[in-house]
Amino acid sequence: MNWRIYDLVQNGILQRIGRGKFTIGEEKKYTPEISSTIKTVFKKLKIEFPYTNICVWNTSVLNEFMQHQPNHFFILVETDKETTNSVFYFLREIKKSVFIEPTNDILEKYNLNERETFIIKPIISEAPTQNINGIETVTIEKMLVDIFCDDVIFSAQQGGEMRTIFKNAFEKYTINQSKMLRYADRRRKKEELNQFIKTISNLWQ
Repeated sequence: MNWRIYDLVQNGILQRIGRGKFTIGEEKKYTPEISSTIKTVFKKLKIEFPYTNICVWNTSVLNEFMQHQPNHFFILVETDKETTNSVFYFLREIKKSVFIEPTNDILEKYNLNERETFIIKPIISEAPTQNINGIETVTIEKMLVDIFCDDVIFSAQQGGEMRTIFKNAFEKYTINQSKMLRYADRRRKKEELNQFIKTISNLWQ
């Protein structure tokens, strides 16, 4: 039986969506756009902090899944908790608009005229990232969990917009639900996310 399932996956008849979970069809892997800014920043950070875990991505990639398109974006730089301050001061040397774990009030007060703002935050241990041409960036599982857990940075993606994002993401790409829920558990939101998915599952059935 295991061999038959493996064969079906290899031939694109089934796609794996979690441990012991499969759905019909070939895997549709999500690969976010890697801009020249992300490439430059990531490479500079890895030169300066070679032993630090770093994940960089731009919230503009969410526009693919959204109904209402924001015109302001955050470039998220996630790094080990011990190095967040060092990364913050390093980026302040080369970029103007850089914040470290900002509140809503700070973003509203200082962020009105910038199209792109850098936000530094500690990366959660075992966060699901992916490497694209040498750049460590977000997976779709991490992206969805982050939107669900953080209503400050992702204020534009809350409410009905979040439902739209989840619906479109599940329809367009293969989501490893086991990986997603493991990460949500690391963020102490596993049960809430699981319930949220159940309540809107009829949107993509």
